[in-house]
Amino acid sequence: MAVNKAKVAVGFIVVGSLTVFFGTVLTFVGPLIIDDQIVKNTVIDPKNEMSYTMWKDVPVPFFMSVYFYNVLNPKEILKGEKPMLEQRGPYVYRKRLQKENVTFHPNSTVSYREYRSYFFEPSMSVGNESDVVTIPNMLVLGAAVMMEKLPFPVRMMISATFKTFKEGPFLTKPVGELMWGYESGLVDFLNKYLPGMLPSSGKFGLFAEFNNSDSGLFTIFTGQDDIRNVHKVDSWNGLKQLSYWRTPQCNMINGTAGQMWPPFMTKESTLPFYSPDACRSMELVYQSSGEMEGIPLYRFVASKTLFANGTDYAPNQGFCPCRQSGLLNVSSCRHKSPVFISQPHFFNADPVLLDFVQGLSPNEEEHGLFIDIHPQTGVPLNVSIRLQLNLYMKSVSGITETGKISEVVMPMIWFGESGYIDGPILKTFHTNLVVLPAVMEYMQYGFIALGLITIIIAALVHYKLKTSERPGDASPDGNVRTTNEKAPLLPEDMN
Repeated sequence: MAVNKAKVAVGFIVVGSLTVFFGTVLTFVGPLIIDDQIVKNTVIDPKNEMSYTMWKDVPVPFFMSVYFYNVLNPKEILKGEKPMLEQRGPYVYRKRLQKENVTFHPNSTVSYREYRSYFFEPSMSVGNESDVVTIPNMLVLGAAVMMEKLPFPVRMMISATFKTFKEGPFLTKPVGELMWGYESGLVDFLNKYLPGMLPSSGKFGLFAEFNNSDSGLFTIFTGQDDIRNVHKVDSWNGLKQLSYWRTPQCNMINGTAGQMWPPFMTKESTLPFYSPDACRSMELVYQSSGEMEGIPLYRFVASKTLFANGTDYAPNQGFCPCRQSGLLNVSSCRHKSPVFISQPHFFNADPVLLDFVQGLSPNEEEHGLFIDIHPQTGVPLNVSIRLQLNLYMKSVSGITETGKISEVVMPMIWFGESGYIDGPILKTFHTNLVVLPAVMEYMQYGFIALGLITIIIAALVHYKLKTSERPGDASPDGNVRTTNEKAPLLPEDMN
């Protein structure tokens, strides 16, 4: 009986050892299994129905919040006084994104056009599209700067044209018209006699060319041959590099299309992406770690060098002619119009810019841009891209509409595009990327702990059985004789 118990104990020791071995193997194999699943679900492939649908139709709700800088003293500005601005908004629009003409290529790339459309959300807005605001007239003040080097008589003719079509230096119109376009005799005249001068052939509006349009033909890598390249841009509109800027480095098309990034990021990783609207590639840098609904994330933000001028940051020299740091001159890709992009309220810009206008108060929480990324998959969990549109304006002799305007980079609007994973998608994300890996981790340590406990208990039982057998051996009659007890003498032993 004791022998059988000893065998059982040995059997449990073997089983425990195998369990420990299995748990140890799982600690090495488990992460590889998870990484393999991430790779399979990150590759752009129609066979991966859920991830492919998420990439193609972007089910995450995106919103664009627009703030107008209402000009309070337009008449005084024409006399050379400092502009006084009042922020109005936000006017919130739901943004719908959908990829069409999706075409896969043999070299592990896929081409598509992504169409965007905007729908006003009154319940999320502070105000309505019928609100009337006053902003600089880009057609007049922008054109004045563009024409300042033309002969004086030509400038006078331009000024006369503005008067003919009753175009003044400032516009006072409803938000909806300023956003999506308004009727203008001057616009019709320019489109007829100077085609191509304006970005739109129809109504003129700040976002007229964005609604119901696409952002160009993107060709990106699917990650099929190398997961490190997934989502990276191979070409845009057939171009491998741009021609807007002065140096090859500034003309590079780097990173992704700005929606997803390759998986397995570290704190040393960056988020490079190409923005057709900004006409350049940009890069965000790691700031901090955090969580969203239990999902780990890395926050990436714009560095202070993103829009720095060439003097403060030499690699940006190719984006010049520059003004103060914090401003990106996009005139080269905006029909030569003197337009500058910055962060809202001149956040992270040269403080001198705040001295030229009144009504700005920059802070990181409201005006900084960021992207929260799940580092294992490269999927954004929370996005807030905030940019400001500015017009460089000044007094130009011969064009009387410019009056005595002081030279200034004038904020017109700023907008933030935001989106975050929520609802069923977030639950699925949490289950696949948090719960299941955690279960696997608990299993591997559970197997090791269970195996060790089994080994210890079985070893103690086996030891106890061995110990109980050592003091004496069983006699034929079943009685136990101790080793110190002498056996009785038999008759033959006496002789």
